[in-house]
Amino acid sequence: MWVLAVILIVALLIPVAAILVDSPLGRSVARRLEGGAGAAGAAGPTPELRDLQRKVEVLETEIEDLTRSLSGMRDEVQFMQRLLEDPHRKKPTS
Repeated sequence: MWVLAVILIVALLIPVAAILVDSPLGRSVARRLEGGAGAAGAAGPTPELRDLQRKVEVLETEIEDLTRSLSGMRDEVQFMQRLLEDPHRKKPTS
C-alpha cells in the first residue's frame, strides 16, 4: 500500500516540478546558478551591473506577465466578437 502511495506522490510531483522550473522563479534561480558558477573564480560583477541585471530580470518577468494577460484578453475579445456577430445562433444539437 505504501509503495503505491509513494509512486502516486512521485507521479504527481513530476508535473509540479516541470511547472516550477518553467516559471519565472525557476528561470531566475537557473540564471543565478549559472552566474554563480561562472563568477566563482572571478571578482564578481560590480554593484551597478548587479543592479542592472536585477532590473532586467524584473522587466522580463513583467513582460511575460503582460504577454500572458494580453493573450487572455485577445481570447476574450474573440469570444465577444463571436457573440456580437450572431447572438441568436443556436448551438448544434450534436
